[in-house]
Amino acid sequence: MRPPLTLQLLATPKDVPEVRRALRAYMGEPCADLQLCASELITNVVRHLGEGVPVTVRVVCEQGRTRLEVTDPDLRALPVLCKAADDDETGRGLALLDALTLRWGVEQGPGSKTVWCEMESTRPRAPART
Repeated sequence: MRPPLTLQLLATPKDVPEVRRALRAYMGEPCADLQLCASELITNVVRHLGEGVPVTVRVVCEQGRTRLEVTDPDLRALPVLCKAADDDETGRGLALLDALTLRWGVEQGPGSKTVWCEMESTRPRAPART
């Protein structure tokens, strides 16, 4: 079991690729679904709360699952899964999260909320034998 990864940042669009790189380094293998989920959750913070909001990104790998948590200080802006129309420019982030993960949800704490998701842990595949 690897120790959890915790990243603290002030959410801005430029932080998204940096978080994606940190997740890839932490996982030690390709983790496109995890990176996409993190990108969507951080982008939601920027879009709905504004740039510069303090955010904590945490990843825990245990018991065959990877859990991603994104915590911000706004208790009022709760994510809602909705169906975007074909011509809508936004509204698909949580649908992606819902499709890629085993489960997701929101936990409210004192002065913060955490949007989390869980997915099966990826395992490095052995090279194919020829």
